[in-house]
Amino acid sequence: MPRQPAKASAAGAPEVEIDLSVEAGDWPSEAELAALGDEAVAAAIAELGVKGGRSELSILFTDDAHIRTLNAEWRGKDKATNVLSFPAFQVAPGDPLPPMLGDIVLAAETVRAESALESKSFDHHLIHLVVHGLLHLLGYDHETDEDAEEMEALERRILARLAIADPYAVTDEA
Repeated sequence: MPRQPAKASAAGAPEVEIDLSVEAGDWPSEAELAALGDEAVAAAIAELGVKGGRSELSILFTDDAHIRTLNAEWRGKDKATNVLSFPAFQVAPGDPLPPMLGDIVLAAETVRAESALESKSFDHHLIHLVVHGLLHLLGYDHETDEDAEEMEALERRILARLAIADPYAVTDEA
């Protein structure tokens, strides 16, 4: 069921309506997920200075079994992953928002395991993965070292807006 759109704080920024679904997995409440998704999207839209009017985004919260199936079918990788993005339209970085961005799919077990392994807040890790998925929908990628550096720098700046630590920082913890 569609909810109120996430809105970037800048005047005149586009609105993104998020259609959130919890299909499977041990996730927080839909209200908590909605708040985290709104935060992530609004921060990204504001940091990137994206132009355009209204757009739609679907975020599916599922489990490792389903994301593994999707990953095998669409990427030829028969394993679970943390996040997948499926763009509705081809968009290049800096393009105006299309009417529909596409889908972001997240896997509960992998997201929880990564946040525990990396000693990160679950909420912060989830926000990071939504931002990561959204950047893919906006035309960013990490196929080359140069592209990865650009995308990671954007992620760092977006997360800094939310007072979330650099997710790529190397810690001294063993």
